[in-house]
Amino acid sequence: MEVTLQSEIGGKTLTIQAGKVAKQASGSVVVVYGETVVLVSVVAAQDERAQVDFLPLSVEYQEKIYSAGRIPGNYFRREIGRPSEKETLTARLIDRPIRPLFPKGYKFETQVIATVLSMDKENDPDVLAMVGASAALEISDIPFEGPIASVRVGRVNGQFKVNPTIDEYDQSDINIIVAGSRTGVVMVEGGGQFVSEADMLEAIFFGHQALQPLIDVQEQLKETLGKPKRIVTPPAKDEALVEKLTSEASERIRENLVTPEKVARNKALRELRTEIFESLGEDFAERKREVYDILRDIQKSISRNLALKEGRRIDGRRFDEIRPISCEVGLLPRTHGSALFTRGETQVLGVLTLGSSLDEQRVETLSGEEFRPFMLHYNFPPYSVGEVKRFGGPSRRDIGHGGLSTRAIEKVLPDKEAFDYTIRIVSEVLESNGSSSMGTVCSASLALMDGGIPITSAVSGIAMGLIKEGDQVVILSDILGDEDHTGDMDFKVAGTKDGITALQMDIKIKELSRDIMEKALHQANAGRLFILNKMTDAINAPRAEISPYAPKILRTMINPDKIRDLIGPGGKVIRGIQAQTNTRIEVDDSGQVKVAALSSEDGEAAMNEINAVTKEPEIGELYDGKVVKITDFGAFVEILPGTDGLVHISQLAPHRVRKVSDVVKEGDSITVKVLDIARDGKIKLSRKAVLEGSNGANRP
Repeated sequence: MEVTLQSEIGGKTLTIQAGKVAKQASGSVVVVYGETVVLVSVVAAQDERAQVDFLPLSVEYQEKIYSAGRIPGNYFRREIGRPSEKETLTARLIDRPIRPLFPKGYKFETQVIATVLSMDKENDPDVLAMVGASAALEISDIPFEGPIASVRVGRVNGQFKVNPTIDEYDQSDINIIVAGSRTGVVMVEGGGQFVSEADMLEAIFFGHQALQPLIDVQEQLKETLGKPKRIVTPPAKDEALVEKLTSEASERIRENLVTPEKVARNKALRELRTEIFESLGEDFAERKREVYDILRDIQKSISRNLALKEGRRIDGRRFDEIRPISCEVGLLPRTHGSALFTRGETQVLGVLTLGSSLDEQRVETLSGEEFRPFMLHYNFPPYSVGEVKRFGGPSRRDIGHGGLSTRAIEKVLPDKEAFDYTIRIVSEVLESNGSSSMGTVCSASLALMDGGIPITSAVSGIAMGLIKEGDQVVILSDILGDEDHTGDMDFKVAGTKDGITALQMDIKIKELSRDIMEKALHQANAGRLFILNKMTDAINAPRAEISPYAPKILRTMINPDKIRDLIGPGGKVIRGIQAQTNTRIEVDDSGQVKVAALSSEDGEAAMNEINAVTKEPEIGELYDGKVVKITDFGAFVEILPGTDGLVHISQLAPHRVRKVSDVVKEGDSITVKVLDIARDGKIKLSRKAVLEGSNGANRP
């Protein structure tokens, strides 16, 4: 049975089609908005993975190049290799709001795949994929406590707008994605141009109101096509064992849990678990997983009750208290900028590198090829949490944290016209006990100032947490890793003294009310400004000059007609200059030439070579040239590479010349003066004028 339902969103029609394609999936829909089309399918395995202690959910998002009417630019002419950064970030966007809505104890391996089939370059497919994932789950046999829906919210000319076009992104001072249910917000991701907390809150709940018609459509779709849901029965607990462990271990878990230092706390809890396993004897040898899960639940309950009932955190801080902060800059002498930001047991090293436009990141997107002059790369090595793990390329989490930090920082960077460098920041997380992404924002801001980058303001970030039981609510500032694991919310907010530049909110409960979000944003603002003050104690403004080890960028303009001469056949000339002067040279179609050099001397040497190749003759100037051709009426002399002019026989010498060959021959080097340059580019030269100007001496 085929079903097509429509809803008006942001002044355009959004269509959800189901029952026509991908019918062997557990659930599948096609979402159409404008001429952007996204297919979303979801499949759950028939058998449970009994031994897993996590939700076995994976989400994939793929942008097919054909969707934009193009052929991939790689050698194989097909989509190959790992997902792009955009694909990875969008997959995370799809995953995060649906993950809390699977029932506890669900162990069927489940895969969501969103595929962009058509892209109109106006409507971003990411929010369509998010809506499609929820709709596909709704009509499937997979238990899912939805539906949820998503919209993008912008603010153009002071007015909120739902799903602004891609062209409107640059005009909007807010760009956030809001995911929500019928009654509350589930996820927020995005940023803004120094937006106040009040305005950001309005934008979030404007989006929540705007997505309600998409909830209606999904409910209608489920009524029409929905399959009976699978029954998921959480594994039965051995209540006697739960009571025994609670009685025997609770007090000792509590004592160990309030150990301020993470390493000591984890060591004490680990030793306690080992002791309990041994005390249970051989009868429980096959039930270690069950015992571990019970102890973990006891620990979580105690941690939450400490906050809710005793008003304290596991490290003894107040709910709004920030951990001790230290900031250092200029640690690495040969880098172009560096900073070490330490907040409690989270420590991040930020390292700045500057390059020329040739170092910009080339990215192939559905909209075409892009070049990005700013990159921020986040690394989270296993030693940062005292673990041994596979060590390789960036994970999805690394890419996600890097994307969040990029949004936070890019708003304060100078315009390309004012600072013509490619900027790369690498965040090395050296220690982690919560909120390393916000530590990355702080270390990146400090490294930029240490490197002399004229940013408009310092940027800081903070992660907020939540513990909620019924009507009891506790909001935590600067959360620890354990508070993240046992709490109900991870709300990251970054910005300057003037407002928010980036935020990201994920929850583990079904939804979040406006009142809680408002309190969290208010508390985050106070914490963020406190951190900013600590950062300015280390460095309060960008250094006056960039690092002496950073490349020097020199510029000049040449006649576009001379570009060919500068490049040379097969790039021979420009490559030769680069090799000779140890520089990198780029030239655009307008004739602008940029030279990146490690020293001023190398840069000047390259500029001299460029001027020699591209210089144009000027009337009245003298040139040392070479005779390249002789005729009956004169000699042609090359005065600049690729540029020659005519010395008429009457201009060869002060006296009358009968034959040109009596005075010069091919290959001779002579000095000539430019008499005139015609409109068609023909150049009149004179040797006679040079000789007559040499103290009156007449030389043949």
